[in-house]
Amino acid sequence: MSAFFEKIAQSKKNQIILFLTYVIVTGAGLFLLPDSTIAFLLLLFSILILYYLNLNLRAKWVTGIVILAVVVPFIASFSDSYQTYMEVGTLVGIYCAMALGLNIVVGFAGLLDLGFIAFFAVGAYTYAIFASDQASKFMPFGHYPLSGGTFWIFIFIAAIVAAIFGILLGVPVLRVRGDYLAIVTLGFGEIIRILLNNMDHPINITNGSMGIASITPPSFFGISIGSSNQFYYIAFAIFLLVIYVVRKLEYSKLGRAWKAVRDNEIAAQSMGIPLVKTKLAAFAIGASFSGMMGVVFAAKQMFVDATSFTYLESTMVLVMVILGGMGSVPGVILGAAVVIILRTQVLTNISNWLSAMSSNYGISIPPALSPEKMQLLIFGILLIVFALYRTQGLIPHKNRKVDVAKLKKESEQAALTRKKTASGGADS
Repeated sequence: MSAFFEKIAQSKKNQIILFLTYVIVTGAGLFLLPDSTIAFLLLLFSILILYYLNLNLRAKWVTGIVILAVVVPFIASFSDSYQTYMEVGTLVGIYCAMALGLNIVVGFAGLLDLGFIAFFAVGAYTYAIFASDQASKFMPFGHYPLSGGTFWIFIFIAAIVAAIFGILLGVPVLRVRGDYLAIVTLGFGEIIRILLNNMDHPINITNGSMGIASITPPSFFGISIGSSNQFYYIAFAIFLLVIYVVRKLEYSKLGRAWKAVRDNEIAAQSMGIPLVKTKLAAFAIGASFSGMMGVVFAAKQMFVDATSFTYLESTMVLVMVILGGMGSVPGVILGAAVVIILRTQVLTNISNWLSAMSSNYGISIPPALSPEKMQLLIFGILLIVFALYRTQGLIPHKNRKVDVAKLKKESEQAALTRKKTASGGADS
């Protein structure tokens, strides 16, 4: 049996055949059992299998995009639960982008942020105020609400506004670290939430605790976007953009500076890394991703209020990062997907199944023991288990492998070039 698996692991052809077989079988299962959550999750599981295949990175990217953008939506469209599946996919995309933003702050730069949801709120309210008649209550000029076409512009405007708030958070916390940093960021998140909840007087900017309703849905060349399957592609596109930027940043000069600060601030500073600029860049860039997804959230819900941006939501995003693996981009994506699917699909379906058992078979199950109501307990247990037995998360962070022979060859060629240049100058 072990020889069989070793043969598969060594052969790319066998891996591709087995992977395609798995996708076809799980896709057929979702087609034949269209309302089966298990079939839907098994098809999504193919993305995790794809990550571990021995294929080149470009092939994995193309295959994953095809599965998520074409295969899953097409097969799910035959189901009565199509919009539910796309709603889950949209939420996964939103929270994956947020978790990647927090991973820059926590995983790369080592700055514990417990108020990250504040930037999500800033992005949501930035669009909600101007995409409803709320802006007309305090703006003396302009015609509101703005059209749905401005949604695409507000994605970038919200990123800039959230980045500014990230800098405002970063400036006062530059001299604190560890537990003190966590307390300050927690306080910042609560301050933003309370401000949004009370900015209805003396000037009514956010409509206070009543929230902002009737938000204009986005439009694309005159076509109104309102269904979950349409927002799925918006969230998916922004999610791909965020992954691209994060991957580029991770191995850039700035990314290496973040990791140096995370490992040892004093050593990083002694090597010439500017701590102020490096930390502020982490807060600003991480916040911008959250602000972008805040716009998508506000447009999708068509209503926002301060209750959607509590400390609990910040904690859940942090759980995604820790569960997946701090500093690991694929791990954070997996952690966010696991948490959202557990919250929206698995625990809800188990609760419904238990309710059906109670009504059909007379099995008395106290409502307080419903898995849907015990989310915090379940996630708390998961964190404890991972803290004890899987400290680096589901997919631990891996440093990029360095080709020592290639570096040595390049170094020798550079030294030879310098020697020739020096000898040429001496001869002249």
